[in-house]
Amino acid sequence: MCRSIKTLRHADVVATDEEIRAAARQFVRKVSGFREPTGKHQVAFEGAVDEIAVASQRLLETISGNLARRTA
Repeated sequence: MCRSIKTLRHADVVATDEEIRAAARQFVRKVSGFREPTGKHQVAFEGAVDEIAVASQRLLETISGNLARRTA
């Protein structure tokens, strides 16, 4: 869907909060059609970025934990 979003899960490197937030922003841009939202859409846009970043962080923590257990 969005080729500019890079893969954040790697076996030996932990994604930074900034990388996760940038990927979330790219996703919201693609879904909303806004590169930068207008003033009246700013709150909804940033809220979506926040929610997706949190969900992405949770996903990466969960699968990273599962990968660590499988290789141990």
